[in-house]
Amino acid sequence: MDQKFKYHYDDSIGIMFKYYYGPISIEDIESSWEYAFENDIIPKNVKGFILDYKHANFSFNIEKYITIPEFYKKHLEIFGNKKIAIITVQPKDIVIPVLVSNNDDGYISRPFSTLESAILWVLS
Repeated sequence: MDQKFKYHYDDSIGIMFKYYYGPISIEDIESSWEYAFENDIIPKNVKGFILDYKHANFSFNIEKYITIPEFYKKHLEIFGNKKIAIITVQPKDIVIPVLVSNNDDGYISRPFSTLESAILWVLS
């Protein structure tokens, strides 16, 4: 099976980067986070998250987007009061992060098209 995600924690700025590859389902999103939880990949002192979908695309019905903010809300011990920047480059994929951000509760998410702006926002 091809790798669909990888993690990188930059301890100099306190941001957890998560990179996605190829077609991504809701199940891929949830299982990749659960993998990170179970393997203690996310440091306790993380300041925020950057989810990079530049080399991926969302492969699920748009109506299922609500599962993503519900997942974050269910795991506020990880995401609570944190910023989640979502980077997409394909116009058709921007709608998912926008819909997710409209349902933020206990965390803050926002779509971005560049890494630089996402980092600045997470650190602000």
